[in-house]
Amino acid sequence: MTRPHHVPARSFAPPALVSRSRMHGLTLVELMVGLLLGLLTVLVITQILATSESRKRTIASGNDAQINGALAAYTLQRDIAMAGYGLAIKPDAMGCPLQGTFKLNAGATAETFASTLAPVEITDGASGAPDTVTILQSRTAGFSVPVTVTAQSSDYFTVQSSLGVKAGDLMVAIPDPWGVSAPCRLFSVTDDGAGTSSNTGLWALRVPHVEGALPSWNNNSALSAITASYLLNLGGLGYSSYSISSNLALQITTRTATAAGSTSELFPNIVNLQALYGKDTNNDGVVDTYDSSTPTTSAGWQQVLAIRIAVVARSTQYEPIKKADETDAVTQADPLWDLGASATVTGAAACHDGSKCLSIKVSHVPDWKHYRYRVYDTIIPLRNVLWNSAS
Repeated sequence: MTRPHHVPARSFAPPALVSRSRMHGLTLVELMVGLLLGLLTVLVITQILATSESRKRTIASGNDAQINGALAAYTLQRDIAMAGYGLAIKPDAMGCPLQGTFKLNAGATAETFASTLAPVEITDGASGAPDTVTILQSRTAGFSVPVTVTAQSSDYFTVQSSLGVKAGDLMVAIPDPWGVSAPCRLFSVTDDGAGTSSNTGLWALRVPHVEGALPSWNNNSALSAITASYLLNLGGLGYSSYSISSNLALQITTRTATAAGSTSELFPNIVNLQALYGKDTNNDGVVDTYDSSTPTTSAGWQQVLAIRIAVVARSTQYEPIKKADETDAVTQADPLWDLGASATVTGAAACHDGSKCLSIKVSHVPDWKHYRYRVYDTIIPLRNVLWNSAS
């Protein structure tokens, strides 16, 4: 009988005890240090994001200012380029005081219209305030030629020919000589019903201005008070006056031959408009000086060959000022209008790189130091005046 194999008993040692120092959690000091590091990280990230967002808004507002300023300058340039059509063809009449009385309907009060028979008239703003630029031109759909007057009656002009004139046209009676006591007068062409020979049209010898039919510019007592030498055909009145509104926007006031003036805002954040006459003072056909002095004679108006304008656009981003002395303000002084080195401009002073500059006022804008500004400059030749002077 086989004896069972004896298996010795095994002894098991108890597991080693883990040191208490390896089992404890974070101390209060360690927790506070971790929180501090986390807060510092969040603060740095927040500052970076805030700075990035601020720069993004500044860039975006700069783009807005660029768009508004460029569009404002382009609008003025396009309108001024057409100035004087139908008017400059008779240079001796430029500068004549232009007056008219318009009545829309029987119940309306007659409205007085007063301007200057000139392509562009600049009304200078006092002490750097924005200028007003008024543009006058013919709106006839056909052609505009002067009509010589041989005689005049109470309700019509006898002319050599009324080529291009039709009923409903707005015309200007030019006296010779003209002046304050003998201004140029607006009137509407009517069909007086006197037969084919009296109606306007090709080779007709009369231009009627009968009162009665409305709307009308006809004031026969005023027309009879002057002795007209010739007539200018405007067709429709092209009258535009650009200025800066109280809301700091470029605004336009327009008028037509059948409607009273209306004003509307075009582009926001346009804070200043400055304009200068470009004059050929030595009559060599080249502009040699720029100033804001409005001519008072026809000879003076004939020297005006161009208009130079500057439009100042403001950004929409309000930039805070942190320092008490405002040395960190984004705008410290009025912006400069760089006129170049060769231009002769009244009031300009040397500024940089040999250029001459004019300071353009923006300090009339509320909180003006908190915003950025851009100046847009262009020179617009008065092509209708230039074409006439070259003929």
